[in-house]
Amino acid sequence: MASFSFGAGNARKLASIPLYAAGRMLTLLVPRTRDEWVFGCGAGIGDGALALWHVAAAEHPRSVWLVGSPREATDAAALGIPTAHKSSLRGLWRTARASVIVVTHGFGDVNRYAVSGAFVVQLWHGVPLKRIGLDSPETLRLPGPIARSALAPLARRLLGAMFRAATRRIRVLPAASHAIRARLESAFALPDTSVPVTGEPRVDVLSRGTPRTRRSTARAGIDRACGPFETDTRLVLYAPTWRDGAADPAVPSADEWKELHDLLVRHDAALLVRSHPLGAGDYRPPFATDRVRALGSDTVADVTPMLPAVDVLVTDYSSLVFDAALVPLPVVFLAPDVADYARRRGFYGRYADVAGDDPAPDWATAIGQLDAVLGDRDERDRRIERARELSAHVHAYDDGGNAARVYRAILAGSTAEDRPTKGSR
Repeated sequence: MASFSFGAGNARKLASIPLYAAGRMLTLLVPRTRDEWVFGCGAGIGDGALALWHVAAAEHPRSVWLVGSPREATDAAALGIPTAHKSSLRGLWRTARASVIVVTHGFGDVNRYAVSGAFVVQLWHGVPLKRIGLDSPETLRLPGPIARSALAPLARRLLGAMFRAATRRIRVLPAASHAIRARLESAFALPDTSVPVTGEPRVDVLSRGTPRTRRSTARAGIDRACGPFETDTRLVLYAPTWRDGAADPAVPSADEWKELHDLLVRHDAALLVRSHPLGAGDYRPPFATDRVRALGSDTVADVTPMLPAVDVLVTDYSSLVFDAALVPLPVVFLAPDVADYARRRGFYGRYADVAGDDPAPDWATAIGQLDAVLGDRDERDRRIERARELSAHVHAYDDGGNAARVYRAILAGSTAEDRPTKGSR
């Protein structure tokens, strides 16, 4: 079963309105301290928050990372990052005291009830292909019982008001490029000044060092997470996106698993399955094999640094396709429910603008395309060139300096807000 859906999440938000009100009273009474920053990330210790931490923490030694599990606390300790549990009284207090709050998914990355009044930096977690925020009907979806009741219109208006009130707190939301900036402004109802084109800190790791060094480091990380592979074994990463609480329709059948396994053996390849952390779907083949291995979020919190070790990406609507374009990687698109997904969630632009005119509707077609990519250099080069073109469209920078640019934008913005206006005391 899926671990989260917008309907269930929105029901919890409505039930927590008294806690939000109490938190607002707290933040009105507790002064924020300039040199205290708090960081959080819905995916664990990683993503853009970790990249920004490495830039900012030395200048702000009282910074702390707010964690939600023992695993996150352990991962942070391994990196020497001080932590507090976000749901504890200390987590509430540190959030209420922080002048700058850094998140990647939502205010629940820190203590959501003490965010008001801070300088909020929302790094997000990938260039959006599917519609997000106010651009998506999923954002205000209600659970079944409420959606069918007479209270549904009022509940949606209340959720919309809460979402807009929350996004108004965001002071910096970095964009990968001008082409992506408009999507973020629309999704979060933000002005131009809050969405600087700095590049995403989360992909700096894909631009630093040499391609050979990045691949070697990434391969070592995958070997640690999944067990070692033979040096010549090629890696295929399958990364389906979240279906908003529904099960993934692309789980292979028994026959498809056999065809896929035969392909992997034929090309001396292995399949790494990266299910979405919130998704549902059983990706275990019905037979024993070491050519299919899980690379889930419970094993690797942030998969982006592993991309240079991958030889082919298979995905549907995941923003990982934009990260992979920086490597660049050939991509096979497997989208069996594209019409339904477009109707329910929607895309920015046309899906064909990213996936091309040949997305696979089923595993049989995807396996044929994979066979061509792994066996035909011309086909591989064609898809790599498509990835380069996509990267040039969505990434304004590929110099590894995105986190530093975001940090400068935060300093400029927070300093401007602290500066007294003319006529003020």
